[in-house]
Amino acid sequence: MTKSIIAEKSKQPHYLPMTRREMDKLGWDRPDIILVSGDSYIDHPSFGIPLLGRVLTAHGFKVALVCQPDWTNSKAIEELGRPRLYAGVSAGALDSMVAHYTSFRKKRSDDAYTPGGKAGARPNRACIIYTNLVKKAFKGLPVLIGGIEASLRRISHYDFWTDKIRKPVIMDSKADLLIYGMGERTMLEAAYRLSNSDDPSVQDLKDINGTAFMGTPDDISETAEIIKLPSHQEIADDPQQLMKATLALEEQVHHGTAWAAQQVDKRHVIITPPSLYLSTGELDWLYTLPFARLPHPSYKDKGRIPAADMIEFSVTSHRGCGGGCSFCSIAMHQGRHIRSRSKKSILGELENMKSHPDFRGSVSDIGGPSANMWNAECALERDKCKRKSCLVPKVCPNFKYNQKANLGLLRQARQIDGIKHVRVASGVRYDLGQQDRTSLKEIFKDFVGGQLKVAPEHISPAVLKQMRKPELPVFESFLEMFAAESSKAGKEQYVIPYLMSAFPGCTDTDMRMLGAWLAERGWKPRQVQCFIPTPGTVATAMYYTGTDPAGNKIYVARTDAQRLKQHRILIPDPGRDPRAGKSGSGKSGPANTRYGKSRFGKAGSAKRNNSGKSDEETSGKPKKGGNPKRSRSRRGQPHEDSGAKQPRGNKKFNRDNNKKGFTKKKKMK
Repeated sequence: MTKSIIAEKSKQPHYLPMTRREMDKLGWDRPDIILVSGDSYIDHPSFGIPLLGRVLTAHGFKVALVCQPDWTNSKAIEELGRPRLYAGVSAGALDSMVAHYTSFRKKRSDDAYTPGGKAGARPNRACIIYTNLVKKAFKGLPVLIGGIEASLRRISHYDFWTDKIRKPVIMDSKADLLIYGMGERTMLEAAYRLSNSDDPSVQDLKDINGTAFMGTPDDISETAEIIKLPSHQEIADDPQQLMKATLALEEQVHHGTAWAAQQVDKRHVIITPPSLYLSTGELDWLYTLPFARLPHPSYKDKGRIPAADMIEFSVTSHRGCGGGCSFCSIAMHQGRHIRSRSKKSILGELENMKSHPDFRGSVSDIGGPSANMWNAECALERDKCKRKSCLVPKVCPNFKYNQKANLGLLRQARQIDGIKHVRVASGVRYDLGQQDRTSLKEIFKDFVGGQLKVAPEHISPAVLKQMRKPELPVFESFLEMFAAESSKAGKEQYVIPYLMSAFPGCTDTDMRMLGAWLAERGWKPRQVQCFIPTPGTVATAMYYTGTDPAGNKIYVARTDAQRLKQHRILIPDPGRDPRAGKSGSGKSGPANTRYGKSRFGKAGSAKRNNSGKSDEETSGKPKKGGNPKRSRSRRGQPHEDSGAKQPRGNKKFNRDNNKKGFTKKKKMK
């Protein structure tokens, strides 16, 4: 690696520029880097492209954004001028195919990340299309792809929308580098390497942690640990090889030390070890960046952006999730190890939030992939863990967690002058929460805004095992405690359970079992997710192979008729055929359960993202106060109001993946 060189602290614009006119006002002749996104520009750290743009800008680079460009015309990109270093490309916070299609492959009519919620602002397979657009505009410019769509397609993968095995997206897109996982270190390292090279070349980027590139096994050091993945042809010939590749990649991410290589035709995809996680101090620094926390002014007359409303006054406390659910991509993208912000940083963000012109005293969420994993950590060294989940079948004794401290954080947040309500909209892990029932009871009493999201997904023991979810008695115990404590507090509160149909291994009998269990309690669910196989997850490999991870045959509802049959066991009369593309028909919503009794309202939830969880068939518009962090590619990034100070002190996070801590600033070459 080249020597770390940190630029002098530069003043950040109120919004990162999106047009030639905005660049002219900043006195730029051209940008150093352009970032292309399938989302609209919401200057908020819960969205990956704005976050990365702010990080790069803070280190002295001129960054311009191109959000939801016309993919049939490169003019919007060309007018910014050829970037000095590279272009970064992302499909956005959601996989573009998940954003466009229901579980029955029907076109959606809305998009939560677009002004007015309108569909059609991004193309299918956006990483491929945008990369081609950039290469057409600027021949020879290095193009780096990242985000959830690229990250989960870094090797050969099953594509649900064509029912085929597709080659790695870096090969299909002809991008120069693929960044997987959280990209702050990697994007910054790439920028410095190209900036400080006398003869910049994509060859300079081929050993950065957290990346994949087309190369040969000779690109890997002889002393490195290497995981040899099944070749593309082997996966195409033998479905079971997809399961082998998926489990191997899962291990590579979790242990964090090995390289991986996959042969594709006569070439190889080379995958470096994951990027070093950001430390608490580095995460805290991110939250000092001056995000406006609003959509770009150019959208003013184009309608509200549902995702912006949903996340506006929530606070991300941590990244990562120890659950390791087989259908969820969080572990493959953010990792299972929890990285938390400090209490001082979180409370400081809340203090700054009060100056936001739209803030009325209510904080919709303090959490991450779930609300109650803040400050959790594993007592083992990263490469020593052999488990697939920190929480299933039982909470691992090495998973150290202090829910009392989490409760204390929520209480301190609520005591800040000007803050009236603090909620946990991202939901809780009910198995982890019950490790400290006293603290959990207090959360029920003081921090549930009438509705609490939980994700049992199913009740069948066989299905729960394949999902890597807790057993039913754990959920039933949680429900009993929630009902008792809500009643004791004199509060009318609801559990909002996520339920799933057509999961691999789930039979019609299993669905009837779930239906009977709900009926016994008088619950009539109005919202059920039909599993969608998104690339890169173990559950998708199960769907494709028809086996569990051990190779045992399982039933898979593969046809639309089979999937719809399971769906209708819980919703016999959905009012609108869930195969239709309209999400949010109003005829379906989550089961709102109060004190164990059937109770329904308008409480929807954000459509579950491409985190590997299936997308909702009958609801898709995010609700204000919800939590898109479950879909991010990025659950876990900063907030700041428009009046925030510039980064304090002389510290910024260390871009070097092989070194811990911060790097002092030096003059940029």
